[in-house]
Amino acid sequence: MNFRTLLTLVGLTIFTGATQAKVEVINDVLGRQVDVDVPAKRVILGFYAEDYMAIGTEKAFDNVVGLSLDTWKGWRPASWDLYTNYRPSLKNIPDVGEVEAQTFSIEKVLSLKPSVILLADWQFKGLGMDVDRLEDAGIPIIVVDYNAQTLERHIKSTHIIGQLTGQEKRAEQIASEYQQTIESTRQRIKEANLPKPRTYIEFGNKGPSQYSFTYGKNMWGAMVTAMGGDNIAAPFVEWWGPMNPEQVLASKPEVVFLSGTESGVKGEALPMGQGIDRKLALSRLRGFETRAGWQQMPAVENGRVHGIYQGASRSILDAPMAQFLAKAMYPSLFKDVNPEQEYLNFYKKYLPVTPTGTFTVNITE
Repeated sequence: MNFRTLLTLVGLTIFTGATQAKVEVINDVLGRQVDVDVPAKRVILGFYAEDYMAIGTEKAFDNVVGLSLDTWKGWRPASWDLYTNYRPSLKNIPDVGEVEAQTFSIEKVLSLKPSVILLADWQFKGLGMDVDRLEDAGIPIIVVDYNAQTLERHIKSTHIIGQLTGQEKRAEQIASEYQQTIESTRQRIKEANLPKPRTYIEFGNKGPSQYSFTYGKNMWGAMVTAMGGDNIAAPFVEWWGPMNPEQVLASKPEVVFLSGTESGVKGEALPMGQGIDRKLALSRLRGFETRAGWQQMPAVENGRVHGIYQGASRSILDAPMAQFLAKAMYPSLFKDVNPEQEYLNFYKKYLPVTPTGTFTVNITE
């Protein structure tokens, strides 16, 4: 090979590499403009791992070099087991700690030399001054947000992940399907023009003996409001927190939702999710009816108490859960909708695993 030919090959190699990666300005959900090399090659994920895989495809995890493990393995251990049984290499991704537990390690993050960090809005805000340390080290941070449970932020976050992973068309498809489901559900409720049912939703992680937190303007609270319900917690709880039991009774909710996770198998908590037996979930759900004063509650009197999977919220996968809320609040309008099956259908279409278990349940079953 002569010198001229060698130079030509080197030039072609440089040119080809330049076309494979490019710097793009990504506008995150906070309106920050961040320069990022895309598709991202060394990614640290703070949250929303399933969303990242659904939108970016399983191959996107080849480029994940760090993970906030508690937000997956810690909060949804059965889901973690499902994925790691399918893809054991997930266990080899280094853990960078968790913001809420104050174990998030800046030193660990820096040692992994990421090309970008993807954080939830609440994580970004929780890091405070540590954000400056990361950005001063030249590491771009992108903020997404499915926790707000607004259509706008769900769609925007999905497009951002599509940009980061080079899967813009797939992201557009997923976002469009989500938007169509939410808007068509809302439209059906709007056209019916029925009275808004007074609705209460509580995380059932403490069982019947102790009230846990409910939601105001975000997560399940935002979803109840978006689906045409009158969220009784809204005047008393801004974001999330416990509501006075006497106020719950005084508000006379007509529909009640208790949410649960796989860890609810222990004690009296409501178990919901991957691997959860339907009979167990139903039995535990009925236990909440024994609370003082609940027998006189309209929701209990009329058999309108429902269980829902906590892990299926704050995600692009949660459109079927919005449908479930709508169907429970307006049963006459959604007899043709099977939310739990739609939830599983998303997995079959966009993810490499499909969970089995109990994700929605009605007390009259």
